[in-house]
Amino acid sequence: MAPNTAQAAPPQAAGSAQNGTNTGALVIVTLLFFMWGLITSLNDVLIPHLKAIYTLSYFQAMLVQLCFFGAYFIVSMPAGALIRRIGYQKGAVTGLLIAAGGCVLFYPASFGGYGLFLLAFFVLASGITVLQVAANPYVTVLGPPRTASSRLNLTQAFNSLGTTIGPSVGGLLILSTAGAAAGAAADAATVRGPYLALAGALALLAVLFFVAKLPQIAESEDVSLAGEGHGSAWAHRHLVLGAIGIFLYVGAEVSIGSFLINFLGESHIAGLSHADAAKYVSIYWGGAMVGRFIGFVVMRVASPGKTLAVNSLLAIGLVLAATFGKGSVAMWAILAVGLCNSIMFPTIFSMALHGLGKYTGQGSGILCMAIVGGALVPFAQGALADAIGVQASFMLPAACYAFILYFGAKYSSMYAAQ
Repeated sequence: MAPNTAQAAPPQAAGSAQNGTNTGALVIVTLLFFMWGLITSLNDVLIPHLKAIYTLSYFQAMLVQLCFFGAYFIVSMPAGALIRRIGYQKGAVTGLLIAAGGCVLFYPASFGGYGLFLLAFFVLASGITVLQVAANPYVTVLGPPRTASSRLNLTQAFNSLGTTIGPSVGGLLILSTAGAAAGAAADAATVRGPYLALAGALALLAVLFFVAKLPQIAESEDVSLAGEGHGSAWAHRHLVLGAIGIFLYVGAEVSIGSFLINFLGESHIAGLSHADAAKYVSIYWGGAMVGRFIGFVVMRVASPGKTLAVNSLLAIGLVLAATFGKGSVAMWAILAVGLCNSIMFPTIFSMALHGLGKYTGQGSGILCMAIVGGALVPFAQGALADAIGVQASFMLPAACYAFILYFGAKYSSMYAAQ
Protein backbone atom coordinates (compact mmCIF):
# COMPACT_ATOMS: atom_id res chain seq x y z
CA MET A 1 0.00 0.00 0.00
CA ALA A 2 1.26 3.48 -0.85
CA PRO A 3 2.83 5.42 2.02
CA ASN A 4 0.24 8.20 1.79
CA THR A 5 -2.77 5.88 2.18
CA ALA A 6 -3.38 6.98 5.77
CA GLN A 7 -1.99 10.45 5.29
CA ALA A 8 -4.24 13.18 6.62
CA ALA A 9 -3.95 16.61 8.10
CA PRO A 10 -4.27 16.85 11.87
CA PRO A 11 -7.88 16.93 13.03
CA GLN A 12 -9.09 20.09 14.70
CA ALA A 13 -12.08 20.30 17.06
CA ALA A 14 -14.51 23.04 16.18
CA GLY A 15 -15.73 25.59 18.67
CA SER A 16 -14.72 25.58 22.30
CA ALA A 17 -12.80 22.32 22.01
CA GLN A 18 -9.88 24.23 20.52
CA ASN A 19 -9.46 26.28 23.68
CA GLY A 20 -10.23 23.62 26.28
CA THR A 21 -11.20 20.02 26.67
CA ASN A 22 -14.69 19.24 25.39
CA THR A 23 -15.91 17.26 28.38
CA GLY A 24 -19.01 15.74 26.78
CA ALA A 25 -17.12 14.41 23.77
CA LEU A 26 -14.34 13.10 26.00
CA VAL A 27 -16.82 11.18 28.16
CA ILE A 28 -18.40 9.50 25.14
CA VAL A 29 -15.07 8.54 23.60
CA THR A 30 -13.90 7.24 26.98
CA LEU A 31 -16.70 4.63 26.82
CA LEU A 32 -15.03 3.22 23.73
CA PHE A 33 -11.71 2.94 25.55
CA PHE A 34 -13.43 1.04 28.36
CA MET A 35 -15.06 -1.48 26.02
CA TRP A 36 -11.97 -2.37 24.04
CA GLY A 37 -9.99 -2.72 27.27
CA LEU A 38 -12.54 -5.22 28.57
CA ILE A 39 -12.46 -7.21 25.34
CA THR A 40 -8.68 -7.22 25.00
CA SER A 41 -8.06 -8.52 28.52
CA LEU A 42 -10.44 -11.42 27.99
CA ASN A 43 -7.76 -12.87 25.71
CA ASP A 44 -5.64 -13.54 28.81
CA VAL A 45 -8.42 -15.78 30.10
CA LEU A 46 -9.15 -17.51 26.80
CA ILE A 47 -5.53 -18.36 25.95
CA PRO A 48 -5.02 -20.90 28.80
CA HIS A 49 -8.64 -22.03 28.33
CA LEU A 50 -8.18 -22.84 24.64
CA LYS A 51 -4.69 -24.23 25.30
CA ALA A 52 -6.21 -26.82 27.63
CA ILE A 53 -9.20 -27.61 25.41
CA TYR A 54 -7.22 -28.21 22.22
CA THR A 55 -3.97 -29.45 23.87
CA LEU A 56 -1.83 -26.68 22.39
CA SER A 57 1.80 -25.75 22.91
CA TYR A 58 2.54 -22.22 24.15
CA PHE A 59 3.58 -21.32 20.62
CA GLN A 60 0.26 -22.53 19.21
CA ALA A 61 -1.75 -20.84 21.97
CA MET A 62 -0.16 -17.50 21.14
CA LEU A 63 -1.79 -17.67 17.70
CA VAL A 64 -4.68 -15.98 19.55
CA GLN A 65 -2.60 -12.84 20.04
CA LEU A 66 -1.10 -13.16 16.56
CA CYS A 67 -4.57 -13.05 14.99
CA PHE A 68 -5.90 -10.42 17.40
CA PHE A 69 -3.06 -7.92 17.27
CA GLY A 70 -2.11 -8.84 13.70
CA ALA A 71 -5.38 -7.17 12.73
CA TYR A 72 -3.94 -3.84 13.88
CA PHE A 73 -1.17 -4.12 11.30
CA ILE A 74 -3.43 -5.23 8.45
CA VAL A 75 -6.43 -2.98 9.15
CA SER A 76 -4.89 0.28 10.44
CA MET A 77 -4.07 1.85 7.08
CA PRO A 78 -7.44 0.97 5.46
CA ALA A 79 -9.11 2.22 8.64
CA GLY A 80 -7.34 5.57 8.27
CA ALA A 81 -8.62 5.89 4.70
CA LEU A 82 -12.13 4.92 5.81
CA ILE A 83 -12.20 7.51 8.59
CA ARG A 84 -11.02 10.27 6.25
CA ARG A 85 -13.92 9.40 3.97
CA ILE A 86 -16.78 8.99 6.48
CA GLY A 87 -15.54 10.97 9.49
CA TYR A 88 -14.46 10.16 13.03
CA GLN A 89 -17.93 9.59 14.47
CA LYS A 90 -19.20 7.28 11.72
CA GLY A 91 -15.84 5.54 11.74
CA ALA A 92 -16.26 4.73 15.42
CA VAL A 93 -19.77 3.40 14.77
CA THR A 94 -18.43 1.19 11.98
CA GLY A 95 -15.71 -0.15 14.25
CA LEU A 96 -18.24 -0.97 16.97
CA LEU A 97 -20.44 -2.90 14.55
CA ILE A 98 -17.51 -4.89 13.15
CA ALA A 99 -16.38 -5.72 16.69
CA ALA A 100 -19.93 -6.84 17.55
CA GLY A 101 -19.87 -9.14 14.53
CA GLY A 102 -16.59 -10.62 15.73
CA CYS A 103 -18.15 -11.38 19.12
CA VAL A 104 -21.08 -13.13 17.42
CA LEU A 105 -18.60 -15.39 15.59
CA PHE A 106 -17.54 -16.90 18.92
CA TYR A 107 -20.85 -18.79 18.95
CA PRO A 108 -20.20 -20.91 15.81
CA ALA A 109 -16.51 -21.12 16.77
CA SER A 110 -17.46 -23.08 19.89
CA PHE A 111 -18.68 -25.81 17.53
CA GLY A 112 -16.08 -25.51 14.77
CA GLY A 113 -12.72 -25.68 16.52
CA TYR A 114 -9.63 -23.58 17.13
CA GLY A 115 -9.37 -22.21 13.58
CA LEU A 116 -12.79 -20.54 13.81
CA PHE A 117 -11.85 -19.03 17.16
CA LEU A 118 -8.82 -17.45 15.51
CA LEU A 119 -11.04 -16.00 12.76
CA ALA A 120 -13.40 -14.57 15.38
CA PHE A 121 -10.44 -12.94 17.18
CA PHE A 122 -9.28 -11.35 13.92
CA VAL A 123 -12.70 -9.90 13.04
CA LEU A 124 -13.20 -8.60 16.58
CA ALA A 125 -9.78 -6.95 16.59
CA SER A 126 -10.42 -5.41 13.16
CA GLY A 127 -13.35 -3.50 14.63
CA ILE A 128 -11.29 -2.39 17.61
CA THR A 129 -8.55 -1.21 15.25
CA VAL A 130 -10.99 1.12 13.49
CA LEU A 131 -11.94 2.48 16.92
CA GLN A 132 -8.29 3.03 17.84
CA VAL A 133 -7.47 4.90 14.64
CA ALA A 134 -10.50 7.16 15.13
CA ALA A 135 -10.39 7.75 18.87
CA ASN A 136 -6.70 8.33 19.73
CA PRO A 137 -6.14 11.38 17.48
CA TYR A 138 -9.65 12.59 18.38
CA VAL A 139 -8.66 12.77 22.05
CA THR A 140 -5.41 14.61 21.28
CA VAL A 141 -7.27 17.57 19.72
CA LEU A 142 -9.96 17.94 22.41
CA GLY A 143 -7.78 20.44 24.23
CA PRO A 144 -4.35 22.14 24.24
CA PRO A 145 -1.38 20.20 22.72
CA ARG A 146 0.59 20.56 25.98
CA THR A 147 -1.95 18.40 27.85
CA ALA A 148 -2.52 15.82 25.09
CA SER A 149 -0.56 13.18 27.03
CA SER A 150 -2.62 13.95 30.12
CA ARG A 151 -5.94 13.51 28.29
CA LEU A 152 -4.82 10.28 26.67
CA ASN A 153 -3.75 9.01 30.09
CA LEU A 154 -7.22 9.81 31.45
CA THR A 155 -9.03 7.93 28.68
CA GLN A 156 -6.51 5.08 28.87
CA ALA A 157 -7.26 4.87 32.60
CA PHE A 158 -10.80 3.83 31.70
CA ASN A 159 -9.36 1.46 29.12
CA SER A 160 -7.49 -0.04 32.06
CA LEU A 161 -10.72 -0.20 34.07
CA GLY A 162 -12.02 -2.47 31.33
CA THR A 163 -8.86 -4.59 31.35
CA THR A 164 -9.10 -4.84 35.15
CA ILE A 165 -12.69 -6.08 35.12
CA GLY A 166 -12.26 -8.39 32.11
CA PRO A 167 -10.11 -11.19 33.61
CA SER A 168 -12.24 -11.48 36.76
CA VAL A 169 -15.46 -11.60 34.74
CA GLY A 170 -13.93 -14.08 32.30
CA GLY A 171 -12.59 -16.22 35.12
CA LEU A 172 -16.02 -16.31 36.73
CA LEU A 173 -18.08 -16.92 33.58
CA ILE A 174 -15.66 -19.06 31.57
CA LEU A 175 -12.91 -20.67 33.65
CA SER A 176 -14.97 -21.45 36.76
CA THR A 177 -17.38 -23.63 34.74
CA ALA A 178 -14.74 -25.20 32.49
CA GLY A 179 -13.66 -28.71 33.39
CA ALA A 180 -16.90 -29.39 35.23
CA ALA A 181 -18.55 -29.87 31.83
CA ALA A 182 -18.38 -33.16 29.95
CA GLY A 183 -15.58 -32.86 27.43
CA ALA A 184 -13.74 -30.31 25.33
CA ALA A 185 -16.79 -29.35 23.27
CA ALA A 186 -18.72 -28.41 26.38
CA ASP A 187 -15.75 -26.41 27.71
CA ALA A 188 -15.59 -24.52 24.42
CA ALA A 189 -19.28 -23.69 24.75
CA THR A 190 -18.63 -21.66 27.92
CA VAL A 191 -17.57 -18.69 25.76
CA ARG A 192 -20.94 -18.36 24.01
CA GLY A 193 -22.89 -16.43 26.62
CA PRO A 194 -20.20 -13.88 27.55
CA TYR A 195 -19.36 -13.02 23.94
CA LEU A 196 -22.99 -12.78 22.82
CA ALA A 197 -23.53 -10.36 25.71
CA LEU A 198 -20.52 -8.35 24.53
CA ALA A 199 -21.94 -8.30 20.99
CA GLY A 200 -25.19 -6.83 22.31
CA ALA A 201 -23.36 -4.20 24.36
CA LEU A 202 -21.22 -3.15 21.39
CA ALA A 203 -24.25 -2.89 19.10
CA LEU A 204 -26.06 -0.76 21.68
CA LEU A 205 -23.02 1.48 22.06
CA ALA A 206 -22.89 1.85 18.27
CA VAL A 207 -26.49 3.11 18.27
CA LEU A 208 -25.82 5.54 21.12
CA PHE A 209 -22.66 6.80 19.47
CA PHE A 210 -24.48 7.28 16.16
CA VAL A 211 -27.17 9.53 17.67
CA ALA A 212 -24.81 11.44 20.01
CA LYS A 213 -24.11 15.10 19.28
CA LEU A 214 -20.34 15.32 19.04
CA PRO A 215 -18.25 18.31 17.92
CA GLN A 216 -17.29 18.22 14.26
CA ILE A 217 -13.66 17.41 13.65
CA ALA A 218 -12.17 19.08 10.60
CA GLU A 219 -8.88 18.33 8.86
CA SER A 220 -6.53 21.30 9.05
CA GLU A 221 -4.30 22.38 6.19
CA ASP A 222 -1.82 24.02 8.54
CA VAL A 223 1.64 22.66 7.77
CA SER A 224 3.58 24.93 10.11
CA LEU A 225 4.48 22.12 12.48
CA ALA A 226 5.47 19.66 9.77
CA GLY A 227 8.94 21.09 9.29
CA GLU A 228 10.81 22.03 6.17
CA GLY A 229 11.90 19.22 3.87
CA HIS A 230 9.83 16.50 5.52
CA GLY A 231 7.80 14.74 2.82
CA SER A 232 5.97 12.28 5.06
CA ALA A 233 5.56 11.20 8.67
CA TRP A 234 8.32 8.62 8.11
CA ALA A 235 10.86 11.44 7.80
CA HIS A 236 10.37 12.35 11.48
CA ARG A 237 12.85 10.34 13.53
CA HIS A 238 10.87 10.63 16.77
CA LEU A 239 7.82 9.11 15.06
CA VAL A 240 9.84 6.14 13.78
CA LEU A 241 11.38 5.53 17.21
CA GLY A 242 7.95 6.03 18.78
CA ALA A 243 6.48 3.38 16.48
CA ILE A 244 9.20 0.96 17.60
CA GLY A 245 8.37 1.93 21.18
CA ILE A 246 4.67 1.21 20.67
CA PHE A 247 5.54 -2.13 19.04
CA LEU A 248 7.71 -3.20 21.96
CA TYR A 249 5.51 -1.74 24.70
CA VAL A 250 2.31 -3.40 23.49
CA GLY A 251 4.25 -6.60 22.88
CA ALA A 252 5.67 -6.64 26.41
CA GLU A 253 2.40 -5.71 28.12
CA VAL A 254 0.32 -8.24 26.17
CA SER A 255 2.95 -10.96 26.47
CA ILE A 256 3.12 -10.65 30.25
CA GLY A 257 -0.67 -10.73 30.52
CA SER A 258 -0.88 -13.73 28.18
CA PHE A 259 1.46 -15.82 30.32
CA LEU A 260 0.33 -14.69 33.77
CA ILE A 261 -2.20 -17.48 34.40
CA ASN A 262 0.27 -20.19 33.42
CA PHE A 263 3.11 -18.44 35.30
CA LEU A 264 1.08 -18.21 38.52
CA GLY A 265 0.15 -21.87 38.08
CA GLU A 266 3.81 -22.93 38.34
CA SER A 267 4.39 -24.87 41.56
CA HIS A 268 7.44 -22.81 42.57
CA ILE A 269 5.59 -19.52 42.02
CA ALA A 270 2.04 -19.76 43.42
CA GLY A 271 0.55 -23.08 42.26
CA LEU A 272 -2.82 -21.47 41.48
CA SER A 273 -5.62 -22.96 39.41
CA HIS A 274 -6.56 -21.14 36.23
CA ALA A 275 -9.74 -19.74 37.77
CA ASP A 276 -7.89 -18.43 40.85
CA ALA A 277 -5.00 -17.05 38.80
CA ALA A 278 -7.43 -15.06 36.64
CA LYS A 279 -8.26 -12.92 39.67
CA TYR A 280 -4.61 -11.90 39.94
CA VAL A 281 -4.52 -10.96 36.26
CA SER A 282 -7.04 -8.28 37.21
CA ILE A 283 -4.47 -6.92 39.69
CA TYR A 284 -1.92 -6.65 36.87
CA TRP A 285 -4.29 -4.64 34.70
CA GLY A 286 -5.65 -2.78 37.72
CA GLY A 287 -2.17 -1.43 38.43
CA ALA A 288 -2.19 0.17 34.99
CA MET A 289 -5.57 1.73 35.75
CA VAL A 290 -4.39 3.27 39.03
CA GLY A 291 -1.18 4.48 37.43
CA ARG A 292 -3.02 6.20 34.60
CA PHE A 293 -5.20 8.18 36.97
CA ILE A 294 -2.04 9.23 38.81
CA GLY A 295 -0.34 9.97 35.49
CA PHE A 296 -3.23 12.22 34.44
CA VAL A 297 -2.29 14.52 37.33
CA VAL A 298 1.49 14.09 37.41
CA MET A 299 2.05 14.60 33.70
CA ARG A 300 0.33 17.96 33.68
CA VAL A 301 3.49 19.26 35.36
CA ALA A 302 6.17 16.57 34.83
CA SER A 303 8.05 15.85 31.60
CA PRO A 304 6.38 12.95 29.73
CA GLY A 305 9.76 11.65 28.57
CA LYS A 306 11.29 11.55 32.03
CA THR A 307 8.18 9.90 33.46
CA LEU A 308 8.32 7.30 30.70
CA ALA A 309 12.01 6.61 31.37
CA VAL A 310 11.49 6.16 35.11
CA ASN A 311 8.57 3.80 34.61
CA SER A 312 10.55 1.76 32.08
CA LEU A 313 13.50 1.41 34.46
CA LEU A 314 11.19 0.20 37.23
CA ALA A 315 9.52 -2.26 34.85
CA ILE A 316 12.88 -3.77 33.89
CA GLY A 317 13.78 -4.31 37.54
CA LEU A 318 10.44 -5.94 38.35
CA VAL A 319 10.52 -8.28 35.34
CA LEU A 320 14.03 -9.39 36.24
CA ALA A 321 12.90 -10.02 39.83
CA ALA A 322 10.09 -12.21 38.51
CA THR A 323 12.44 -14.01 36.12
CA PHE A 324 15.06 -14.93 38.70
CA GLY A 325 12.92 -15.05 41.84
CA LYS A 326 10.36 -17.52 43.14
CA GLY A 327 7.28 -17.69 45.32
CA SER A 328 5.46 -14.54 46.35
CA VAL A 329 8.40 -12.30 45.41
CA ALA A 330 8.27 -13.39 41.77
CA MET A 331 4.47 -13.33 41.73
CA TRP A 332 4.06 -9.79 43.08
CA ALA A 333 6.98 -8.46 41.06
CA ILE A 334 5.39 -9.46 37.75
CA LEU A 335 1.98 -8.17 38.87
CA ALA A 336 3.52 -4.81 39.82
CA VAL A 337 4.74 -4.32 36.26
CA GLY A 338 1.16 -3.31 35.45
CA LEU A 339 1.59 -0.12 37.49
CA CYS A 340 4.72 0.74 35.49
CA ASN A 341 2.89 0.10 32.21
CA SER A 342 0.27 2.68 33.13
CA ILE A 343 1.43 5.78 31.27
CA MET A 344 3.51 4.12 28.55
CA PHE A 345 1.11 3.75 25.61
CA PRO A 346 -0.51 7.20 25.70
CA THR A 347 2.81 8.89 26.45
CA ILE A 348 4.71 7.20 23.62
CA PHE A 349 1.76 7.82 21.30
CA SER A 350 1.48 11.55 22.00
CA MET A 351 5.28 12.07 21.98
CA ALA A 352 5.55 10.31 18.63
CA LEU A 353 2.81 12.49 17.09
CA HIS A 354 4.28 15.72 18.47
CA GLY A 355 4.99 18.31 15.77
CA LEU A 356 3.85 16.24 12.77
CA GLY A 357 1.44 18.89 11.53
CA LYS A 358 -0.40 17.71 8.41
CA TYR A 359 1.17 14.28 8.78
CA THR A 360 -0.55 13.59 12.10
CA GLY A 361 -3.13 11.34 10.45
CA GLN A 362 -0.47 9.29 8.71
CA GLY A 363 1.53 9.13 11.94
CA SER A 364 -1.49 7.85 13.86
CA GLY A 365 -1.97 5.09 11.30
CA ILE A 366 1.70 4.10 11.58
CA LEU A 367 1.50 3.97 15.38
CA CYS A 368 -1.64 1.86 15.29
CA MET A 369 0.06 -0.52 12.86
CA ALA A 370 2.88 -0.81 15.38
CA ILE A 371 0.42 -2.37 17.82
CA VAL A 372 1.18 -5.56 15.88
CA GLY A 373 3.87 -5.97 18.54
CA GLY A 374 1.08 -7.46 20.62
CA ALA A 375 0.95 -10.25 18.05
CA LEU A 376 4.64 -10.92 17.48
CA VAL A 377 6.26 -10.49 20.90
CA PRO A 378 3.91 -12.99 22.66
CA PHE A 379 4.42 -15.34 19.70
CA ALA A 380 8.19 -15.11 20.21
CA GLN A 381 7.84 -15.55 23.96
CA GLY A 382 5.68 -18.61 23.33
CA ALA A 383 8.54 -20.18 21.38
CA LEU A 384 10.94 -19.28 24.21
CA ALA A 385 8.57 -20.72 26.84
CA ASP A 386 8.40 -24.03 24.99
CA ALA A 387 12.21 -24.08 24.75
CA ILE A 388 13.43 -22.73 28.12
CA GLY A 389 10.33 -22.47 30.32
CA VAL A 390 7.74 -19.82 31.10
CA GLN A 391 9.72 -18.03 33.81
CA ALA A 392 12.95 -17.62 31.83
CA SER A 393 10.99 -16.42 28.79
CA PHE A 394 10.18 -13.15 30.62
CA MET A 395 13.64 -11.91 29.66
CA LEU A 396 12.06 -10.90 26.34
CA PRO A 397 9.66 -8.31 27.85
CA ALA A 398 12.57 -6.94 29.92
CA ALA A 399 14.49 -6.30 26.69
CA CYS A 400 11.44 -4.49 25.25
CA TYR A 401 11.31 -2.11 28.21
CA ALA A 402 15.01 -1.31 27.72
CA PHE A 403 14.26 0.34 24.36
CA ILE A 404 11.36 2.31 25.86
CA LEU A 405 13.77 3.58 28.54
CA TYR A 406 16.03 4.84 25.72
CA PHE A 407 13.13 6.54 23.90
CA GLY A 408 11.89 8.31 27.04
CA ALA A 409 15.38 9.51 27.98
CA LYS A 410 16.20 10.70 24.45
CA TYR A 411 13.07 12.83 24.13
CA SER A 412 12.68 13.81 27.78
CA SER A 413 12.65 17.55 26.95
CA MET A 414 10.25 17.33 23.98
CA TYR A 415 7.57 19.55 25.56
CA ALA A 416 9.93 21.84 27.45
CA ALA A 417 9.37 24.77 25.10
CA GLN A 418 5.58 24.70 25.36
